[in-house]
Amino acid sequence: MPKHARAGALLAVAVTGLTVALAGPAGAAAKTPGFLAAGDLPPHPASAWTAGRVTAGVPGETAGDACLRALPGHKSAWHRDFRTDLDTNARQITLVLRDTGSAKELTSRLNKDIKSCAARIERQHPDTEATGRDYGQLPVEEGAHVYGVHTETSHGAGDVRLLSVGRDGRTVTVVNWAQLGGFEGAPVKAFKKTTTRAVNKLH
Repeated sequence: MPKHARAGALLAVAVTGLTVALAGPAGAAAKTPGFLAAGDLPPHPASAWTAGRVTAGVPGETAGDACLRALPGHKSAWHRDFRTDLDTNARQITLVLRDTGSAKELTSRLNKDIKSCAARIERQHPDTEATGRDYGQLPVEEGAHVYGVHTETSHGAGDVRLLSVGRDGRTVTVVNWAQLGGFEGAPVKAFKKTTTRAVNKLH
């Protein structure tokens, strides 16, 4: 399997998750939030980033992601995929909830899911060792939080993800960066800047 496909598999960990259906804003269609551009991603040392189109909906495979199982199949949602020519890819998913309280609740559930997903991956995949890291909060709008998750299979294949959850009012955004390798290759400092830009660009 190509390296970029292996790294991409991180965005769809095969663990069945619980989804929730949240209603959209009452009486009006939500305006599409602002999204990251390719140049906002952590620089790759050997390949430029390419950004896909902003597309309506939460990607279907997200329902099976052990770290993002709280993401709903929500009509006021959009996503954008990013890739390099090598083994690194990323995705931003943004949802507009009906009110601030609903957005706070979703943010809380996402943070809990990401914090606990390493243990969940190991339970569902006994041949995989998973480790999570908490890289702390960011002071942007209503706040953002950054995490890392590393998985390694019994035959030595390793992947690392950086994930963040941020909120501005009733809008919640999740940024996911993935690459082959371990924590040593994860650009945490640059990813924090990416997360801050993602939240600042929402409105």
